[in-house]
Amino acid sequence: MAETHPIMAARVTRSILLSEKTKHIEFEFLDRPKFDFIAGQFVSVREPKADGKFITRAYSIASDPRDDNTLDLCLNRVENGFMSNYLCDREVGDEVRMHGPHGHFVLHEELKDTIFISTGTGVAPFRSMGRWLFQHPERYKGREFWMIYGTRYADDIYYRDEFEQMEREHPNFHYVCTLSRGGDAWTGRKGYVQDHLREILKAHDGGKDMQVYICGLNEMVSGVRDVLKDEFGWDKKQINFERYD
Repeated sequence: MAETHPIMAARVTRSILLSEKTKHIEFEFLDRPKFDFIAGQFVSVREPKADGKFITRAYSIASDPRDDNTLDLCLNRVENGFMSNYLCDREVGDEVRMHGPHGHFVLHEELKDTIFISTGTGVAPFRSMGRWLFQHPERYKGREFWMIYGTRYADDIYYRDEFEQMEREHPNFHYVCTLSRGGDAWTGRKGYVQDHLREILKAHDGGKDMQVYICGLNEMVSGVRDVLKDEFGWDKKQINFERYD
C-alpha cells in the first residue's frame, strides 16, 4: 500500500435505503479536517473478516468534492459478499477504515459535449461529476451533457430526484432514464442504454466531437464501447470507462 494513502478511520453519519439491496451511506473522516479528491475517483475500504484476514474493496465516491472531511458511497448488497454486506450493516456512529482517493476515471480538463452512461450503482461517480460540474457556470457553459441511466425496474433508479432537478435547472443537462423491464406501469423510456445512446448520436452527427464516460458491469461497458467504435467510428481516446466486475 502506498505511503501516500494511509489508512483512515471514517464514521457513518447517515445511511439511507435506496432500494431493497442498495444503500446510500455518508461518512466523515476522523482526525482529518478535509478529504481532497477529484470527482470520479474511488476509495478502498479495508476491514478484517472473522478469521482476521483483511479484505479490501473499491467503491466510487458518490459525492462531489467538498471543503470538508466527508464523502458518500452508493453500494449494493452482494450475495455472499463480505464487504458490501458489512458496510450495509453499519449504523450511524459505526467506524470503518479506508484509504484513497484512487483512480483516473475523472473528467478531462478540456470538456467537450459529454455523455455519461451507467447502470445500477455505476451511477455513483456520475453523481459526483454532475454535482461538481453544475456548481459553477465556467465548468459547464457552452457544452451539452447527457446522463443515460439504465436499470431493470423503477425501484432501482438511484438519485432520480436529484438528476431531474438538475435537468430542470440546467437546459444543457439531459437526464435519460430507461428501464429494460419497466412493465406497463412505467411510462418513461424503455430499452437498454445502447438504444438511447444511438438516438443521441444520430441526432448529433454521430458524436464526432463528443466524449463519453461509462461505468457499470463489464457486459454493459463492452456493449456500449462496441456501439461507439463499430457503429459510429469513435476513436478510443473519446471513450472513458470503469468496470465494476
